[in-house]
Amino acid sequence: MRVKLRSRTLEAPFKHIIFRSSTTFPAIFVPSNPDQFIHTNPHTLSQLLKQRPPLSRLKQIHAQIVTGALSSTSHLSDSLIHCYLYTKSLTIARALFDRYPPPFPPATLLWNLMIRNHSKLQNSSESIVLFRRMITLDHPVRVAPDKYTFTFVITSCFRQMEKVEGQVVHGMVIKNGYESNLYVGNSLINLYCVFGDMEDAHKVFDKMSDRDVFTWTSLVTGYAKHGEMGGACEIFGVMPMRNEVSWAVIISGFVGGGMYVEALRYFRDMLCDDLRVKPNEAVLVCALAACAHLGALNQGKWIDVYIDKSGTLQSSNICTALIDMYAKCGMIDCASRVFSKISRPDILNYTSMIAGFSIHGLGKDALHVFQIMLAENVKPNEVTVLAVLNGCSHSGLVKEGSSIFNNMESLWGIVPRVEHYGCYVDLLGRAGNLERAFEVVKSMPLEPDIVVWRALLSACRVHRDVDLAEQIMNYIEKLDSTGCDRGEVLLSNLNASLGKWERVSQVRKLMGERNTRSNPGCSWIEVNGVLHEFRVADLLHPQIDTIRENLREILKRASTGGYAANTMQASFDLSEEEKEQAVAWHSEKLAVAFGLISTEPGVPIRIVKNLRTCEDCHSALKAISQVFGGEIIVRDRSRFHTFKQGHCSCNDYW
Repeated sequence: MRVKLRSRTLEAPFKHIIFRSSTTFPAIFVPSNPDQFIHTNPHTLSQLLKQRPPLSRLKQIHAQIVTGALSSTSHLSDSLIHCYLYTKSLTIARALFDRYPPPFPPATLLWNLMIRNHSKLQNSSESIVLFRRMITLDHPVRVAPDKYTFTFVITSCFRQMEKVEGQVVHGMVIKNGYESNLYVGNSLINLYCVFGDMEDAHKVFDKMSDRDVFTWTSLVTGYAKHGEMGGACEIFGVMPMRNEVSWAVIISGFVGGGMYVEALRYFRDMLCDDLRVKPNEAVLVCALAACAHLGALNQGKWIDVYIDKSGTLQSSNICTALIDMYAKCGMIDCASRVFSKISRPDILNYTSMIAGFSIHGLGKDALHVFQIMLAENVKPNEVTVLAVLNGCSHSGLVKEGSSIFNNMESLWGIVPRVEHYGCYVDLLGRAGNLERAFEVVKSMPLEPDIVVWRALLSACRVHRDVDLAEQIMNYIEKLDSTGCDRGEVLLSNLNASLGKWERVSQVRKLMGERNTRSNPGCSWIEVNGVLHEFRVADLLHPQIDTIRENLREILKRASTGGYAANTMQASFDLSEEEKEQAVAWHSEKLAVAFGLISTEPGVPIRIVKNLRTCEDCHSALKAISQVFGGEIIVRDRSRFHTFKQGHCSCNDYW
C-alpha cells in the first residue's frame, strides 16, 4: 500500500508517522525535514532526552520508545523519569517508576528524585511510603539510602508532621553513619525544631562536625518559633556567620513574642554591625511592625526613608507595613498617602487602609475604601470584613455594619467566625442596643468565647445596665477560662460606678479566690527617638520623682479646665484623697507629664497604651489639652483618641 502526502511517498507500515498526545497539535505530524524527530535508535533517543525537551516533544519521544519496543531499556526509562520530573509531570514519572523494567531495581538516584518530588506535595505521605518500599526491597541487588535520601525523607517527615517516622529515620541515619553529615544534620535540626524538641535539636547540632549558616539559623528559628528568645539570642550571639535570613528570624521572633523594643534594637545592630548584610523585605516588615506596635513614629519614618533611598522594591508587603505603621502611629494622612501611591492595591493594601481608618474612628472613610475595593472587583477576606465592622463599631454606623455582617456569607462567601460576632456585638452594644446584642450572642451557631461576652459586658458598663451584666456573668461562669479576667473587673467597675460597694466587695473577693489576673496598665511614649515605658504607679523610671511632682501641678492646672478626678472605679476601701492619688498615677497620665516636660511647647505628644483608656484619664487629657494647648494623641487597646482644645476625636464614644 502506498500513501501520497504532500508530494512525498511513505512506505507502509507508517514507521515515520509521529503520533502526538497533546491536544494542541494534530494527531499526525509530518515535519518539513523528513529526518526530524524520526529516531528509533536508542542512542539517538537518549541524546534527545538529555536535552530536557518540553512536555509535548517529550511525549513524542516517549511514544517512539513504546512503539519501538524500547520500553524495557533501563537507561531510557531513567531518562524518561528524569524528563517528566523536570517538566513537573510527577504522575507520569511515578507510573514509569512503578513499572521500572527488570531485572534490576531503580538506582538510588532515582529513588532520591522520587522521594524529593513527593516530599513537596501538600498533605501527602507518599515520600515516606517510597522510602519504606526502598529499604524493604526484596531483591538480590541492594539499593542503599544515601545522605540525599535521608535529607529528603526527613524533610518530608516534618512537612507532614510525622515526628515518630522522623525519629525512626534518625535511628537509621545513626546506623548508616550519616548523623554528622551537613545536609542530613540540618534536616534533623529542622525536624526537631518543628516539634519544639529543642533538646534533641541541640544534641544533633552538637554532634555535627561541619556547620553552615543554615545550621545555626535553623536552631535560632526553633527557639524563636517556640517563644524561647533567650535560647535564640544565645545561639545568635555566637553565630560565626549571619545572613539576611538569620537577622529576619531573630527580629521576627521578637515581634512575634511582643518584644518590640528588642526587635528594633536588633534591627539597629544589623544596620550598624553587619555592613555585609542588607535588610531584606522580611526584616523591614518586622521592623515596621515593631514601630507600629510601639507607636515609634520617628523610627518608622526613618525606615520609610531608608526603603526609599536604598532602592528597596516597594512590594505589597512593604506598602502594607508602611500603611499599618503610619496608621498605628497616629499619622493617618501619611498612611493614606502611601496607599494612594499604589497603582493597583491588592487585598492586603485595602485591608490595612480600612483597618487604619477604623482605629481612628473614621468609619465612613473605612466604608468608602471598602466600596472602592468592591468596585475594583477585589474580593474581601475575613480580616477585611472584620476591619470594616470595627470601623462601623467605633463610628456608631449600626445600619451599615449590620448590612455587612448579615450579607457577608451570601455576597462574599465568608462564614462569620467568632471574631466577626464579637465585633458585631460590640457594634450593637456601643450603640445601646443591649438586648439585641444579647440575643445575637445567645443565637450564635458558634460557642461564644470570653471576648464576645466581655464586649457585651463592656457595653453594659458604658450604659450602666447592671441587671443585664449580672445575667451575662452567669453565662461567663460556665466558660473554662481559669486564671484570666473573665469579666469580674468590668462588673466590679460597673458596680463601683453605681455606688454598689457591697457587690463590689463580693466580686473582688471572688476574684481573689479564683486568682484572677488582669494586665497592669502600661503606656509608651517616644521622645527624641527613645522609647520610654510607664506602668501604673510607676517607680522605676529614672526621672519618676520629677515626673510625679510635675503631674501634680499639671492636674491642678487641669482642674481650671473642668477636670475633676473620677474616683468611682477606685478601690472602695480607700479614702477620697487616696482614691484621687490612685487614679492620678495611671500610666498614660505619667506618660503625658513626661511628654510635657521633655518636648517643646506645641509638639504633639503621642502615647500608646495596652488597655482601654479609663473615664478619668479621658477627662483629664481633654482638660490638659485645653489648658496647655497642643495635641495629645493616645492609642489605646481599641482605637485612637486625639485630644485637642478640650475635645476628643472619639466624641466620648469609645
